[in-house]
Amino acid sequence: MLEYKYRFDALGTKWVIETNDEINSFLKTTIQNRIEEFDKVYSRFRVDSLITKVAKKSGEYLFPQDAKKLFDFYKNLYVLTNGKITPLIGDMISRAGYDAVYSLKPQLQEPVPAWDEATHWNDVTLTTSQQITLDVGAAGKGYMIDIIAAILDEHSVDDYIVDASGDLRHKGAGENIVGLEDPLDSSKVIGTVEVINRSLCASASNRRAWGDGMHHILDPTKIAPTKDIIATWVIAEEAMVADGLATALFFVDAKKLCDYDFEYVRMYANGSVEYSTYFEKKLFKKLDAT
Repeated sequence: MLEYKYRFDALGTKWVIETNDEINSFLKTTIQNRIEEFDKVYSRFRVDSLITKVAKKSGEYLFPQDAKKLFDFYKNLYVLTNGKITPLIGDMISRAGYDAVYSLKPQLQEPVPAWDEATHWNDVTLTTSQQITLDVGAAGKGYMIDIIAAILDEHSVDDYIVDASGDLRHKGAGENIVGLEDPLDSSKVIGTVEVINRSLCASASNRRAWGDGMHHILDPTKIAPTKDIIATWVIAEEAMVADGLATALFFVDAKKLCDYDFEYVRMYANGSVEYSTYFEKKLFKKLDAT
């Protein structure tokens, strides 16, 4: 059990960094400054962010070096899911009501632009042919977890858990057992799993839901929220990968994502679950096993 907990709010959610020793003020400041840098680039809710600038006018934009890894990952998911995972979905999410002021009032939707028609990446330079609101919500929080983990590594912190409201990355020899919250009853879990020196990310349609069946996981090819899958959990080495694949599993079967090394659970709307072998003895619900 890690003794020290550093708690803070960032990127619209609650964070806890657990360590054996107290994090000093310099390291706290380093982490907070890095989060601010990330937010000022990728937040579609900030008027001063780079994402907001891209949304206002087509043109050429220089992104920081960390953008290449993130958007290369998105492009691969875009291909593997036939366009269902795309960072070009920001305007669709805003029109659905999940906008900068959280209006939760859906508006008339428009088609989501195709990646290669609307954007071109040259290393970390983005060229757009039209106004586009990018959204990195499918993998961005996981990527920030990885970035914080890298900072801890650089400062010789050997045992830690970086937890962003249940999405987490662990390093060390200590025990780390995580409950998988049942989306049909948040007072229960459908199982428990040990996450050691890996990352666990989850996604559920009940977490950010409003109106008549509206939620934040939208299918850009159907211009509608997903329905068949209601929750997913993914274990992978990197939190960015776990985060992105947890969203991708709302749209495609796990075999479509075989480019990556991961374990998973996904729950259907009828409450049945499918899972990889790793979870076989860790779940309380066992239907439709794969």
